Amino acid sequence: MASKPEKTLETFPNPFMNRDYHIHMEIPEFTCLCPKTGQPDFATLILDYIPDKKCIELKSLKLYIWSYRDDGVFHEAVTNMILDDLAAVLRPRYIRLIARFYVRGGIFTNIVVDHRKKGWKSKSVILMPELSGQLNTRE
Repeated sequence: MASKPEKTLETFPNPFMNRDYHIHMEIPEFTCLCPKTGQPDFATLILDYIPDKKCIELKSLKLYIWSYRDDGVFHEAVTNMILDDLAAVLRPRYIRLIARFYVRGGIFTNIVVDHRKKGWKSKSVILMPELSGQLNTRE
């Protein structure tokens, strides 16, 4: 059966709701179109989240990401749209999306957006892979 892009995101129940744990995904094949020129834009998406009651189903995420391939949209807009859609369907404790767009016109663009469940506080400092090398720590 052939797959086709679609904006539907599917979930499954979090198997360990009593624990904060970190899910990390890297999506190196994101594409959309420049709304000014119609030329393709390419990015790696880095998704980190701490689930609450639901986790994202990977095939639906793949098809959802694929659905942007022919959309003319600015980097800032598409990154926020994706995060809003994921936050709405997952209602996670915490979610962060980094979009690393490849060079265009000599400029790399990185967009970082996040969302935190109201009232949720991490039990300890969470060093996600993208931040761990950037924080100053004392030994």
